[in-house]
Amino acid sequence: MPRFPRFLRRINTLRHQHGAPSRGARGLIGEHFAPLGGIASGLVGGGPSAGDMMLLWFVVLYLLVSIGIGLFAATRVHNAKDFAVAGRHLPLPVVTATVFATWFGAEAVFGVSATFAREGLRGVVADPFGSSLCLIIAGFFFATKLYKLNILTLGDYFRLRYNRTVEVLTTVCIVASYLGWVSAQIKALGLVFNVVTHDAVSQTVGMILGAAIVLTYTTFGGMLSVAVLDFVQMGVIMGGMLYIGSVVAGMTGGVESVVDQARAAGKLEFFPTGGAAEWLTFLGAWMTMMLGSIPQQDVFQRITSAKSARIAIFGSILGGSLYFCFTFVPMFIAYSATLIDPAVFNGLLETDSQLILPNLVLSHMPLVAQVIFFGAVLSAIMSCSSATLLAPSVAFSENIVRGFFPRMGDRAFLRVMRLTIVGFAITVLGFALYSNASIFKMVENAYKVTLAGAFVPLFFGAYWKRATTQGALAAIIGGLSSWLLVEVLLAGGGEAAAEGTEALSQYSYSLISTASLVPPQLIGLGVSALGMIAGSLLPQWVGHRHPQEPEHAQLHHHAASATHHVPAGGQHHHPEQH
Repeated sequence: MPRFPRFLRRINTLRHQHGAPSRGARGLIGEHFAPLGGIASGLVGGGPSAGDMMLLWFVVLYLLVSIGIGLFAATRVHNAKDFAVAGRHLPLPVVTATVFATWFGAEAVFGVSATFAREGLRGVVADPFGSSLCLIIAGFFFATKLYKLNILTLGDYFRLRYNRTVEVLTTVCIVASYLGWVSAQIKALGLVFNVVTHDAVSQTVGMILGAAIVLTYTTFGGMLSVAVLDFVQMGVIMGGMLYIGSVVAGMTGGVESVVDQARAAGKLEFFPTGGAAEWLTFLGAWMTMMLGSIPQQDVFQRITSAKSARIAIFGSILGGSLYFCFTFVPMFIAYSATLIDPAVFNGLLETDSQLILPNLVLSHMPLVAQVIFFGAVLSAIMSCSSATLLAPSVAFSENIVRGFFPRMGDRAFLRVMRLTIVGFAITVLGFALYSNASIFKMVENAYKVTLAGAFVPLFFGAYWKRATTQGALAAIIGGLSSWLLVEVLLAGGGEAAAEGTEALSQYSYSLISTASLVPPQLIGLGVSALGMIAGSLLPQWVGHRHPQEPEHAQLHHHAASATHHVPAGGQHHHPEQH
């Protein structure tokens, strides 16, 4: 799930710091953003040119077409299964596209490319290396096991494999991890509208407008609308990026020339060359994205929307592989910019490297390329927004709300999911409108939550028959508490010394010193694994004892007898909780 693009935050920060149409602001923005052409002039009060108006109308037309496609797909939604997992009948090309869309958003276009231009391959270990492996591992190791259970959410699996308590705890972890992501995407949409309209649409109105657009087709069409639009929008993204890449290649003497210069500059070196601390940080970034993103509802929904287990596997592997390969296109474009105009773009490497790609497009590309570029950016953000809005809403409805109304019918449950999406959208819109930078910290920490609290119960539940409810509870509580403890001590260890509590200060320093070598989320993962093993092997005081029948047979028995996919108007109930 892509993070909020910093180049948009940079524009917004400068506008708040220096005012909009003042001469001082004009000078400052002219200094930093002169190559941005029409956008810079719009930000300081200049009138939009004919090209700017054409760009604006193309954006409006694109949004209208996207809404129309989403609403058309919504006409095929008849029950909760259609809404949550697209009826489980998506073909391989659509599954591949929607898995690809899991990660290819604004951050993949701007953030990853900028990080590569600045730090080389070593700086992008988390994304695309960790994120693409997440999708491949999810498809290869979990797709078949989860698909055959015929369930709507990961929380359903945790309930069937363990009990209701584990279901609720893991669902809370998953839902909480989405708040920052969705809020960041809504804020990104608001800033895109603000920039493209030259301040005619304020950031606040842009966020409300963006949330309303995404909410419209997601509320009516659910995963079916998301999947169809992912297929269309990924075509726009890939076509746009490849077109711009071909133009850039012609300006730099070809792909081979750029690769040779990147190799000479050391940008293709991948593994760390330092000591243990550097290696642990490297592995921590890789594993956080690679493993912490597996127990996520949007990844699960995209894989299990396939019309067969075979398509679920191959769609996930192909989508992850395609994402890994295609992310090198914006990397290539961003690094090529430093060769096209070294004075400007090497300067941006020192100030704000994520300005490289939009700067290149707006200063060196024709209008048609600019239209394609902004269409691709909007596609990426909208695709990510819709999926990340749907996933936590479905999980909350199915695994929290439904537990209080176990005999709710299918049509009533469909209404609950749609109302939950509206409520969640209002909540994240409030975060986006009124939060400060701490929301972006939530985005950075989101994968850590599920790595420490949900990955171990999922993995051990699928591959260790002796895993028990007691072990799962120990894994969740131990993993989350140890991760949070180290994070808090890292953030506030100095405060204890300031208060004069010498013993606590020394203890905090000891943990901080350890955590400086081992990332806190890896400590949480290790404690979670130990908790699962110890809790499962010790005498069982909580929850079930070891299952008397093989795990998979037990799960399939529950899935068949308590399926959530009854016909419209039918009754649904959770299995009896222990």
